[in-house]
Amino acid sequence: PVSGVSLAAEPPTGQVAEGDRLVLLCSVATGTGPLSFSWHRQGSATPLATGPRYELLAVQQQDSGHYHCRATNGGTAANSSSLGVTVLGERDPRAPCAL
Repeated sequence: PVSGVSLAAEPPTGQVAEGDRLVLLCSVATGTGPLSFSWHRQGSATPLATGPRYELLAVQQQDSGHYHCRATNGGTAANSSSLGVTVLGERDPRAPCAL
């Protein structure tokens, strides 16, 4: 069975300025067989993406919300806890870009 699904974010706080990059990473503590991943945002029935990594190159206000990943090996599935993503006001174009 699949268990211990966890979600990490870059930046780790889940707070990102509008226009900046957000990366979400999904990992599994235990699980056998080939694993597949899907990404979900609260309120959306359709998965946003598949794979262990979900990247938004230039976040917008509408990207705010609670995200979680789902891991499955075809037999069992498990969800990570959710992470609240907050998109702050527009980034100052004179500020250095965080990579």
